[in-house]
Amino acid sequence: MAILFKNIKELLQVRNEPVQFVSGKEMAILPTIKNAFLLVENGLIADFGSMNSCPKGAFKEVIDCTGKMLMPTWCDSHTHLVYAGNRESEFVDRIKGLTYEEIATKGGGILNSAKTLQNTSEDELYNQSKVRLEEIISLGTGAVEIKSGYGLTKESELKMLRVIKKLNENYPIEIKATFLGAHALPKSYQNTTSYIDYVINEILPIVSQENLAQFIDVFCETGYFSINDTERLLKAGKQYGLIPKIHVNQFTAIGGVQVGVKYNALSVDHLEEMRVEDINALKNTKTMPVALPGCSFFLSIPYTPARTMIDEGLPLALATDYNPGSSPSGNMNFAVSSACVKMKITPEEAINAATINGAYAMGLQNKVGSITKGKMANLIVTKPINSYGFIPYAFGENKVEKVYLKGVEVSNEGFL
Repeated sequence: MAILFKNIKELLQVRNEPVQFVSGKEMAILPTIKNAFLLVENGLIADFGSMNSCPKGAFKEVIDCTGKMLMPTWCDSHTHLVYAGNRESEFVDRIKGLTYEEIATKGGGILNSAKTLQNTSEDELYNQSKVRLEEIISLGTGAVEIKSGYGLTKESELKMLRVIKKLNENYPIEIKATFLGAHALPKSYQNTTSYIDYVINEILPIVSQENLAQFIDVFCETGYFSINDTERLLKAGKQYGLIPKIHVNQFTAIGGVQVGVKYNALSVDHLEEMRVEDINALKNTKTMPVALPGCSFFLSIPYTPARTMIDEGLPLALATDYNPGSSPSGNMNFAVSSACVKMKITPEEAINAATINGAYAMGLQNKVGSITKGKMANLIVTKPINSYGFIPYAFGENKVEKVYLKGVEVSNEGFL
């Protein structure tokens, strides 16, 4: 039996013809239908349109959305949601004047999280992580990418990836896994070359054998992993069928964007520091630039120059970077709001970036990210609001009333 949503004030992100992603001026166009209906059958979007053509008959459930918006769930293409403990002490250190790099030098940062995770059991790691997953679902996220990278040993990296796999098996949200073994250099290694050897020879084959990840990532940054390290790892990952995604241009621009394009990376993420040559390198490619405004907000570093990038014709996706050290929030509503406020993009551009373009950055554009017949009915029903511009405007409020994954209200699943 079908589920009917009726009297929808405005149905957002309507795409009659499937699109891979939107770029440049197209990002300012958000197709909608006012006074609309949407029909769900077998967990998929079956039909939608104006209330003038609303179907009649017997339905399993009829949901009256008077005064409310309906839209596809958020697609968060960059998170580190599986981690152990927290790092609020480093937050205080930053308030007192220490930089992210200084905190890392004295044993904080990624290595701090790695030490905690290495001492945490797989069951406990799962229990901590599922709480975060349930929270982001309640805030409207219906597809999420989760990285490893806080293990930095074979045992702990695999532990993280197995937890991600278990979350994917136990929850109806779409989850993609990324192997980020090259997140930081462990203290036990003298140089990145030997550690990259270890990642490629000791961990990567098991990741592939157990089908624990779809993507491979590396922190290509001054003081972390070089261009040469990045190329070696991406090349090895591609031999195992893993699609590249890269952390680039967070603190410095060292050519990581160009490496991403060279290896057909699905996305290049962070991009707080962008040069003209980096923007030009991304033009006319299939590589999605991903901005992480929560990280910029939390670390007080520059924001991705989204306005310039879109005006230059590029696409853009938004993600949370949910992690314990530099962006301890998986709230995509805040990512959308901060992108509008701090990156000077419009609500239409932000919603496109956080739905269809975010889906593309996970390889999920054919499943989620828009209101399109045949796609999963992963849906947000908002509280009564004046317009969709109210979502980024009301940055301190949660305007998500209900979330549906595959046509089922998630509270009915018993985990919210």
